[in-house]
Amino acid sequence: MITRKVTPTESGKRLHRYLRNLMPNLPLGQIYKMIDQGKVRVNGKRKNQNYELAAGDEIVLHVEESAFAEANAGAVRKAPKFVGVNANIDVVFEDEGLLAVNKPAGLLTHPDQAHQKDTLIGRVHAYLYRKGELDSTMFLPATANRLDRNTSGLVLVGKTAGMLHQLNQWIQKREMEKYYVTLIEGRLAGEGTIDASLVRDEKSNRTLVASGSGRSDRPGEKEATTRYRVLQTGSTHSLVEVELISGRTHQIRTHFQSIGHPLLGDVKYGGHVAGTVNHQLLHAWRMVLPDGREFRAPVPELFRRTLERVGLRLP
Repeated sequence: MITRKVTPTESGKRLHRYLRNLMPNLPLGQIYKMIDQGKVRVNGKRKNQNYELAAGDEIVLHVEESAFAEANAGAVRKAPKFVGVNANIDVVFEDEGLLAVNKPAGLLTHPDQAHQKDTLIGRVHAYLYRKGELDSTMFLPATANRLDRNTSGLVLVGKTAGMLHQLNQWIQKREMEKYYVTLIEGRLAGEGTIDASLVRDEKSNRTLVASGSGRSDRPGEKEATTRYRVLQTGSTHSLVEVELISGRTHQIRTHFQSIGHPLLGDVKYGGHVAGTVNHQLLHAWRMVLPDGREFRAPVPELFRRTLERVGLRLP
């Protein structure tokens, strides 16, 4: 018999996914067969393949050690030590399953082909490792939302498989409220909704308004809806709170350009450089979860100074 105990980071994982990670050399059909034949017990009982594991669950596999070793070959890896990895993150909230961080502008959320080292998720992993909470290669904490490199603000991280799944479900069902604050060019008043479907141009790495309606079934187009509420209007700029209903790439930037009010500093989408501001002033400042929890992240110092310079301030 082979015995394993489920760690906190693995809680919420489906039984068949856990076994798949534990025995990567075993076909998925064989894993299902083991479960059906009662060769897998959780806390001494048979469970179905979709059973959600909890921290502390004891899993017993009724297999020969030699067969397990063959199925498990390559799965046992030492957790990376993150030597030299920057672990500096601005923690807004943290409990056993959820981590909310305030991402600075200029930092990638995830690695891309050109930048593989210093990223927000890399810093999160290093931070959790140094706290002794990255205790398994079966599950790595991951972000539920992502922000553009030069967009700052709240990013939610699922520290456990169960919490990550819950966060993703809330986002997919649009049950999580996501609010941004931005400084746009020109005078805008009141509140409104921008409902315009979008299409990506991968060659230019730009998002374009595809039609006047946010509902489209044509290939390549995705519905997109943005609500906004003007917080303050100055002589040349407006401070706006934006609620993101759908979450398309560059959605806020594209939508405000489409109504003639590009984000200050957002040169890619029609904005102008202002002093040291050469990127969009866009900050994810508030999130409300369906369970009632609300998180807020203060705007960066550059954002605050720029507001003062144009005669505006956050309420």
